[in-house]
Amino acid sequence: VQLQASGGGLVQAGGSLRLSCAVSGLTLSSYTMGWFRQAPGKEREFVAGMLWTGGGTYYTDSVKGRFTISRDNAKNTALLQMNSLEPEDTAVYYCAAGRPIMSLVRSSSGYYYWGQGTLVTVSS
Repeated sequence: VQLQASGGGLVQAGGSLRLSCAVSGLTLSSYTMGWFRQAPGKEREFVAGMLWTGGGTYYTDSVKGRFTISRDNAKNTALLQMNSLEPEDTAVYYCAAGRPIMSLVRSSSGYYYWGQGTLVTVSS
């Protein structure tokens, strides 16, 4: 199983980026997908998740209304559209796949497979 995250880069505050996570070795539609991020000196935190059953979505409060998680089942790819980016969004972003129970959807311990991370830098 491989998860390949891409799409990070340098953007000014207020700008947008779209992260992609290309998945191989498993059928994405059968797994809950998550995006996490880790800023320098901080712990990894949950950003967004999409359930494999029903497609329900979850977001951390700080990105609600700005980020959108989705997936393209035909391409076996997860996406994270990030708008109105803020300097506080600067971090390495990781995609992950798993079948967490509901109480672990926002926890990294709920996910089995991880991508390598892509760096997002938002300048003020």
